[in-house]
Amino acid sequence: MNKIKQVWRQFLNPDEWWKLLKTDVRELGKPGEIAEAGADVSKAGLELAIALGLLGTPAAPVAVIPAGLSFVGLARKGVKLYRDKAKGKTSLEEWAAIAFPLAYLESFDKLVRENDWLQREIGSGISDQAPKSQLDQLGELQLDQNLIEDALTYFPESRLGQALNQQLSEYLNQAGLNQDSIPIVTGWVAWGIYPIIDQLLSYEPETITQPLQLTRTAARETQATQKYSSIESYLTEQISPHTSNPLLQTQWKVLGEIFTLPDIYVPLEAHLVDKNGKVDKKADPVNLEQWAKEQLTKPDKNGQVLFIQARPGRGKSVFCRMFANWVREHLHPIWTPILIRLWDIDAFENNIENTLRAAVKADFVKSDDGWLTDRNTRFLFVLDGFDELRMEGRTTGGIEKFLKQVGNFQTSCQQNSQLGHRFLVTGRELALHGIERFLPGNLERVEIALMNDKLQQQWLGKWSNLVGEDKANAFGEFLQAQNCPEQVKELAREPLLLYLLAAMHRDGEISLELFEGTSRAGAKVLIYQKALDWVLTQQRSQELNLELTEQETEGLRRILTEAGLCVTQSGGEWTSIPMIEERLKGDDQARKLLEKARERIGDNPLRNALAAFYLRPASAADATEGAVEFVHKSFAEFLCAQRLVESLKEWVEPRRKRGGFLVSREQLAEEVYDLLGYGGLTWEIVEYMIVLLDVNQEEFLQLFQRLEEFYLDWCNGEFIDAEPTSNLPQKKMLQLRKHGSLMGLREVDIYAGLNMMILLLELKDYSVIRDELKGKISFNPCGQPDSDSFEPTRLLRIISYSNSVKVDTFSNTVNPFLSNVNLSGAYLSGANLSSLNLSLANLTDAYLSGANLSGANLCLANLTDAYLGGANLSDIYLNSANLNRIFWDEYTQWKNVRGLETAITVPEGLKQQLSLSPPNPPPDAPNS
Repeated sequence: MNKIKQVWRQFLNPDEWWKLLKTDVRELGKPGEIAEAGADVSKAGLELAIALGLLGTPAAPVAVIPAGLSFVGLARKGVKLYRDKAKGKTSLEEWAAIAFPLAYLESFDKLVRENDWLQREIGSGISDQAPKSQLDQLGELQLDQNLIEDALTYFPESRLGQALNQQLSEYLNQAGLNQDSIPIVTGWVAWGIYPIIDQLLSYEPETITQPLQLTRTAARETQATQKYSSIESYLTEQISPHTSNPLLQTQWKVLGEIFTLPDIYVPLEAHLVDKNGKVDKKADPVNLEQWAKEQLTKPDKNGQVLFIQARPGRGKSVFCRMFANWVREHLHPIWTPILIRLWDIDAFENNIENTLRAAVKADFVKSDDGWLTDRNTRFLFVLDGFDELRMEGRTTGGIEKFLKQVGNFQTSCQQNSQLGHRFLVTGRELALHGIERFLPGNLERVEIALMNDKLQQQWLGKWSNLVGEDKANAFGEFLQAQNCPEQVKELAREPLLLYLLAAMHRDGEISLELFEGTSRAGAKVLIYQKALDWVLTQQRSQELNLELTEQETEGLRRILTEAGLCVTQSGGEWTSIPMIEERLKGDDQARKLLEKARERIGDNPLRNALAAFYLRPASAADATEGAVEFVHKSFAEFLCAQRLVESLKEWVEPRRKRGGFLVSREQLAEEVYDLLGYGGLTWEIVEYMIVLLDVNQEEFLQLFQRLEEFYLDWCNGEFIDAEPTSNLPQKKMLQLRKHGSLMGLREVDIYAGLNMMILLLELKDYSVIRDELKGKISFNPCGQPDSDSFEPTRLLRIISYSNSVKVDTFSNTVNPFLSNVNLSGAYLSGANLSSLNLSLANLTDAYLSGANLSGANLCLANLTDAYLGGANLSDIYLNSANLNRIFWDEYTQWKNVRGLETAITVPEGLKQQLSLSPPNPPPDAPNS
C-alpha cells in the first residue's frame, strides 16, 4: 500500500461518508470531555471535498445540501471510520493518508464559514453540480516516513501540502476568486491544519504518536508556524473585545459603566467629501460601516486610502475599534486588521514600513523582515488620530508628510500584488486646515455626520436594554421637550455627549432647568462640569469609595485638571504619572490627599485617584513608571482649559498690602511658558476657556493688559535671549524632554508666543459680545497704528520666526483664530499667508507686496488702501470684501479669484482688467 489513493479506495464508501457527516463530533469525545459542537458544512467545503474525490458524488446537486452535515471533527470521523473498517489495525502511513487531507478540508470549511466575503465570492462562482473528481494528483503521492515528517514539519511547503494547495487553487480559480486572494486562502488553510492534527493526535495510541514526537516539536518552532500563530495572538489580544489583557479590556468599556461598546454602539452615518475637501451635504449620507466594507472589497478601490474625518466626540476611535473587530470576525485572513493609534508612535521614520513595524510591535513583525511582502497575508491598517501628528516634537515631518507616505504606499500596494494592503485613517477635520493642497490625491474621504433621529432612537433602544424602558423613555422625553435648549439637542447628536447626558439624566444629575440661558459652548462646558462633579461624588473607583471632605474633593479635582494639562502637553491622549506628580509637588491639598490615599491603599495613590475620572492605564507607556490616558481627548482638553483658566484668574488677583498683583510680571512669564510652551492651543480648549473665564469687567481689562505685556516682551526676544540661569524657554524644554518630548528651545518659545497671540485674539473677539466691554479692547498683532507700540513688521517677523523650525507652523497654529483679525497698517511684503482664514479681517493700509495669499479666505475683509503689487492671489475668496482704493500692478496674479463679483467698491480698472464689466458703455446707454 504505497499511495494515498490505495488507502482511500479501500474504505471510500460514499454512503458511509454521508452518514458519518451527520455524526456529531461530541459523540467521539473522551469520557468527561466537552468537545466543540458541530456546525453546518459550507457549500464550498462540501464541493471541494467532492472535487478532491474524497467523498464520492452525492445523489443530489451540491446546492441542495442535506440538513445536519458537519465538517467539524471531520479528520477524527474519517480516522475512526478507517480504523473500524481495518478492525483497529492502522499503520502510521495509513493514518496520515486519511488525517492530513481531511484536516485540510476541515480547515478550509472553517475558514469559509467564518468569512462573509469568501462565502459571497465563492458562492457566486460555483455551479450547482458537483465538479469533476481531481484526486489523481493527490492520490499518486507515495506514502513513506519522509512524506509524513515533511508534512508535520512545515505542511505548506511539503509535497502533500503543495498538492492540496494546488487542488484548492484550481478550485478557487474555477469558482471565480480573484488571483491575489487565492494564495492568502491556501496559505491560511494550510496553516490551519496544525491545531487539527495536534488535537487528532491526542486521541491516538503511542504507535502513531511516538514516531512523530520530535517532528511535532520541530513543527511548532518553524518561523512560518510561529508567524501565523503570532498573528492570531495579536488579533485575540489587540483587536478582540474578549482579550485577557486588562489594559485593552478597558478600551472596550464605556467610560465607568459595566457594559461594553458593542452593548451601546449604533452604526454611524457619514457625508461624502469631494477631492477639494468640500462636504456634500445635499447628497444622502452613507452608512459608515457599509461604506468602509464596500470600499475594502471593491478591487477598483485598491489604490484608495479610506479617510474618515470628524470633530471630537463623533465616534472616530470607537468606529476604528468596532470595525477592526468586524474585519477580524468576518474577513480575516482575506483582510487582517492592524489597529494603530497614531498618538502611540514615538517617532515617524522616513520609510513608512519602519514606522508601521515599530507601531505594531508583534512577534510576526519583529521576526520577519518580509512581513509586508508575504503573499499569504494582507493587512488593513487602521490608523486612528491623524490630527495627533500635528504636535511638534511628536514627529519629524508633520501630518502632511505622513499622509503623503500613506498615499504613496497605498499606490505601491495597488501596483504590487505582493503588497496589496489597505489603509483606513481617521482624525479631526480641523487638522487639515491650511494643508489641503498637500494631501495625496488617492484619498476616499467621508466626514462623520451628527446622529439623526433614526440613529438616536436606535441608540435609545440599546440604552433601554441597559437601564430599563422607563429611564430610557424619560431621557427621550427630556430631549424632545420644547424647553430643552437647541444647543443640548444638538450636543445629544454626538455619541460621546449623548451617553454623558443619558447617564447623568439616569442618575438625576441634569434637568431641563439646568440649561436655561446657556450658549452652545456653555452647554458643553456645563455638561463636562456636571460630569466632573458626577464622577467625584458618585462614580469614584472602589479604592476611593469613601466620604471625601470638601477639601479632599477639591484636591482630587486639582489632580484631574493637572492631569488634563499634562495629557495635552504630552501631545496625545496619555501622559506619564511622574509628569503629573512633578506638577503636583507644590500643591498642598493634592499632596495631602495623595499621602492619605497612600496610607490607605498602597503605593499607587495617584493612579487610583485618576481612575475616578474616565482614565485608564496607557498601553503605550513604560510599565515601570506607569501612565494614564483619557478615554476621549475632549476630557483632557476640558480639564486643561480649567487648569489654564485657574491661572488666568490668579494673574489678576490683587496684592493686598502693597498694591499691584499677587503674581509678579516675572512669575507670570514663567507660568506662561510652563502652561503654554508645549504646542498650539486647540479650538476646543480656547472655546472652553472663554466660557469658563467668569471675571468682572475690571479683571478682564487687567488680564488683557498683562497678557499683551507678555506678548510684546516675547516679540522683542526678551525670554529666549535671557541668561541660561533665567532662560524660561530652556527651563520648559528641559522639563518636557525629561518626560519624552522632543521639542527644542525655539519650538517652546514659538508656541508660548503664538498661544498668547491666540488668547489675545479671542479675548478681543469676546469683548465685542459683552456690552460692558465694547470699544474698550483692541488688539493688532503689530500694535495700534497711532500708538508708540506700533511696529508694522512685527507680524512679518513672527511669521518668519515661527516657520523657521517647520514651514507653516504659524498657519497651522494660529489659522483657526484669525477670522476678524485687525492687521491695519501691517507690513507683510512677501509673507506666506496662503490658505489662511482672514474673513472679516481689517487689512486697511496693509502692505502686501509679493505676499502669497493663494487659497486664502478674505470674505467680508476690508482691504481699503491695501497694496497688492506682485501678490499671489490665485484661488483666493473675496466674497463681499471691501476693495476700495486697493493698489495692484501687472505682476499681481488674479487667477481663479472667487467671489469678486460680490466684492464692494471694486476699482473700475480692476473690473475692466478682469472683464467684470464692459470697458465702455453701450452706445444707446444713458450716461450715469
